[in-house]
Amino acid sequence: MTAEELIRLRVQDDQDVFVMRRLGREVAETVGLEAQDQIRVATALSEIGREVLGEGIDASVVFLLDQNGLLITIEFSAKTDFRPSDGVTLAGRLVDLIELDPAQGRISMLKRLPSGQPRPSGEEIRTKLARLAPTTALDELRQQNRELAETLEEVLHLNTELQETNQGVLALYNQLSEELEETNRGVVALYAELDEKSGQLREASDAKNRFWATVSHELRTPLNSVIGLVRLLVGPGGEPLAKEQLHQLQLIGSSAETLLSLVSELLDMAKAESGRIDPQSSEVDLVALAERLRMTLRPTSGNDEVALTVEVADAAPEMFVDEVMLTRILRNLLSNGLKFTEEGEVRLTVNLDDTTHEMVFEVKDSGIGIPEEHVERVFEEFFQVPGPIQGRARGTGLGLPYARRLAEALGGTLQLASTTGVDAGTTVTLRLPHRHDGAPVVGRVLLADDDDEFRATVRRMLTGFAAHIDEAPDGLVALEMMAANPPDLALVDLMMPRLDGVALMTRMADDERLREVPVIVVTVATSRQYPQEARAMISKHGLRRDNLLESMRNALERGDEGQPAEERAKRPGAPR
Repeated sequence: MTAEELIRLRVQDDQDVFVMRRLGREVAETVGLEAQDQIRVATALSEIGREVLGEGIDASVVFLLDQNGLLITIEFSAKTDFRPSDGVTLAGRLVDLIELDPAQGRISMLKRLPSGQPRPSGEEIRTKLARLAPTTALDELRQQNRELAETLEEVLHLNTELQETNQGVLALYNQLSEELEETNRGVVALYAELDEKSGQLREASDAKNRFWATVSHELRTPLNSVIGLVRLLVGPGGEPLAKEQLHQLQLIGSSAETLLSLVSELLDMAKAESGRIDPQSSEVDLVALAERLRMTLRPTSGNDEVALTVEVADAAPEMFVDEVMLTRILRNLLSNGLKFTEEGEVRLTVNLDDTTHEMVFEVKDSGIGIPEEHVERVFEEFFQVPGPIQGRARGTGLGLPYARRLAEALGGTLQLASTTGVDAGTTVTLRLPHRHDGAPVVGRVLLADDDDEFRATVRRMLTGFAAHIDEAPDGLVALEMMAANPPDLALVDLMMPRLDGVALMTRMADDERLREVPVIVVTVATSRQYPQEARAMISKHGLRRDNLLESMRNALERGDEGQPAEERAKRPGAPR
């Protein structure tokens, strides 16, 4: 749609400015602009008209209608030396768009029309404008005064509304302030209560530790004495015993050993729960370990209809792990399989998962299986699935919880899948990080996070990967630790007390010794962009060891790219 001319007016004196102002208001009304916009158009024309006449310039004003709205152009000779001042600036504030082109001798203004309203045709507008009666300067001044009075009245009305709004906002502010103050008092009281509860929990934890220490001494010592005395009585150096006496003594010894094993499991469970189990890793021959388990457990099954087989893949003959803890986990799993399988097979398979760099131990049996509603409950302490075989089999309900605790202490996972019915059976999968040598990948890692439980989880995940792990509950402690021993890599939480993660990384960037330390942000707020000082960001939710270690490897490799070869060779785990 091209612009359609509505009316044209020549401006030569002050009377023409009055006429131009009135014409602008009438055209604005005719095309459908609201009252305040009509006044804005008229005032803009009046200001520009006075500025043009003030320069002694003859001009023409043209009103046009196009698809964008009401277009008004003021045309004058291009040879005129027109210098716009305050009038053009004020007019620009009253319309939607103003353009000044002195080279072409034109000032253009645009006022957009309201959307959704019918527009009259150009012919209808021209007809209406032709019927306008002439006006005098006095009439126009009266009209301007009326418009000024109306505008003043509207301003006074808006001012009254603003005062009422301010009173309402002030009242709301006072109310919110009172509620906030009351809430703060409640928060302070809650913190006091939490501190009291924390103190009680610490006391309970200390009492529990004292209890376990007492149990360790008071139960293990007499049980070891009973077992030792039984071995003396039934051993080759003892007095000859009748068959029944020998049988009864063997029952006493077996029961004492079972009780000692139960006490040991309880103590190890408590240690694992508090994170006080420290794996002592070494190179382990998995083929020999699996064969020892098969030879040890096969005679104890007491059922010739159940076969116990082990199979270690050629790609997984060795791994770097705590042999005692791994043996306890597998013995628990195999013992359960043999206990609840009346015929068929219990199979242990060991494979290397190259994609996750994990060693996978799978214990699969053809036993009675576990109902779906009890699959997760079997990892609860002292829980036993109800059933006839479970009633006949001896157990405490600690085997699987104990095995999972040990798996987590080794930085791995333990999962169980089971079915009942025709194809009944249970499969337990243990996944442990695979390290085929004893050299850690990184020397010193700093973990800065105010969540004690999360730090314990990450510490287990880094077992065998890092030679030293420093832990800091906030950014200030982290800075002190790094000043004493600069780490090779830092894991930093963003939201910490005293000094948060962003401020910590800023401090590190200002320190010559710490600015090159690779930083990985570990946080729950992964939707936000991580700071530029960090190499990566990973989420705490569903954090897996393989994802964590992969991010750490990438961060270390990126940090090595800018270092000389001799510096890279100094890092633990670097190829020699």
